[in-house]
Amino acid sequence: MDIAVLEQLLSRTPATLDQITVRISRALERHPLCRGIRFEVVETPRRTNGGNWTVSLHAFNPDAISEASEIVADIQDAYDLAA
Repeated sequence: MDIAVLEQLLSRTPATLDQITVRISRALERHPLCRGIRFEVVETPRRTNGGNWTVSLHAFNPDAISEASEIVADIQDAYDLAA
């Protein structure tokens, strides 16, 4: 596989905190167990791997934690906080 193609596949799309919040909200609302989960997107210090935001889940059904965590992880893999 070409290095440029691999870098493109592994790169994350830049997004603002508001855009990330909307994406997470919409994704959680699509899952029946995750509807109504309260969460907060929190900016964290930038690391070398680009991980500069995280999500704090608040009010949720205990049965939904696994699904919600997977949804958030997928979004974290796809988006980087825009400068």
